[in-house]
Amino acid sequence: MEGTLRSLAQIGIVVVGALVAAAVGIALFVVVPDRVSSVGLVGVVLVIATAFVGLRIASSLAETVFPSYNVGEVEVTGPITADGGGMPLRPGGASADDLVEQIERADADGNAEALVVTLNTPGGQPVASDEIRRAVAEFDGPTVAHAKDICASGGYMIACGSDEFVSHEDSLVGSIGVIANQRKFADFADRYGVDLERFVGGEYKDTLDPMKPLSDDERAYFQNVIDSSYESFVDLVAESRDVDREFVADTEARIYHGRQAEANGLVDALGDRNAVEDRLAERAGLDEVSVKQFEPERGIGEKLSIGTQAVARAFGRGVAGVIADRDGSAVEFRFK
Repeated sequence: MEGTLRSLAQIGIVVVGALVAAAVGIALFVVVPDRVSSVGLVGVVLVIATAFVGLRIASSLAETVFPSYNVGEVEVTGPITADGGGMPLRPGGASADDLVEQIERADADGNAEALVVTLNTPGGQPVASDEIRRAVAEFDGPTVAHAKDICASGGYMIACGSDEFVSHEDSLVGSIGVIANQRKFADFADRYGVDLERFVGGEYKDTLDPMKPLSDDERAYFQNVIDSSYESFVDLVAESRDVDREFVADTEARIYHGRQAEANGLVDALGDRNAVEDRLAERAGLDEVSVKQFEPERGIGEKLSIGTQAVARAFGRGVAGVIADRDGSAVEFRFK
């Protein structure tokens, strides 16, 4: 009964908001301009656009006044970097800055009593991954991580911040390791007569210079840096997953099929989205789970920009547009 009343109240707010916005649109783009010249189809389109904006605002208001969710969700998709700019050969991806902000916003939202972290990522930058993991761990409420197609490396690190880790039986999970690549062009430069003047302060400052070949000493030095990062990763997994450290190290950064990962303790259970929601309901003491996805917040400027682009695409995609002249006649043009 309570859910039905809440839904009716939401619908009422949305309808009123849409009607008010439509009235404002008619006044701004039909009634007032009509005293100067006929706007024809352009005015109608603008009224519809205004009503649509009003509908979005009213929907947001209805959700705020009568919330219909009790669980928040964030999605980690693609390579993980600080700003989501992607990695070499893997453009675009998950932004740690955005995801931390989304998790913190869900944590501050009194209606989000629990959190789902959906993971579909091959991993990414260690620090960026760890920032997301810490945000998940600090969420004030039950958290469940859910692996989809792949949850590897930095993705697995993020899952370590959750109370429970559920994987689909066919997910690929693991890859608890560290990798760094450096392309070298010294031979290419020599072959084509490219000279490079180098001035260095500190013996190892230019170790990763792509125009300089690595010495055995430099290779050992940098491998030691990678080993140190790897040891930290292994320690983190062993502690957060409560598994033997030697076992984690013995995986040698292998990736496991979901059922293998569940059998060796790398995930807590296998299941689909319904299973994840059932576990959240049990942990949070909820009779029913309703999820809201938290997405990056956009400022008014960005929202207007997106709206303008949508209107431009609508005009560009349309068969015809109408331009009204001063005496009220219309001139038709077409995009082909």
